[in-house]
Amino acid sequence: MADMRTPLNKVRGLGSARGGTEHFWRQRLTAVSNIPLIIFFIGFVAVYAGASYEEIRAALAQPVVALLIGFAFVSVLYHMRLGMQIIIEDYVHEEGWKIFLVILNTFFPIVVGATALYSLLRIAFGG
Repeated sequence: MADMRTPLNKVRGLGSARGGTEHFWRQRLTAVSNIPLIIFFIGFVAVYAGASYEEIRAALAQPVVALLIGFAFVSVLYHMRLGMQIIIEDYVHEEGWKIFLVILNTFFPIVVGATALYSLLRIAFGG
């Protein structure tokens, strides 16, 4: 089959629609970054299951712990957004619903991420 990319897109490594390859790589990179971050997060939850608020706050006050959990939130939410965008674009055929869902898919991770990061910082700094 003939290559449908323009010469400029061949050099940039982009697909025929200009953004598919970049989207593919972002989704794969976030998937790889999620592995150690989620393992850390699950380990953190397992270690501090049943701990008092003060113990958890003291653990989250450590900068490395707070950063890793914050990175986990951001990475998982961004990965979710990328995956849901593909599902919406591939399986929602009515244009009005597609636009609505893409907009919702853009703002939902922002709201959830901002809430999670705010809560994390609030606990970490003893607010």
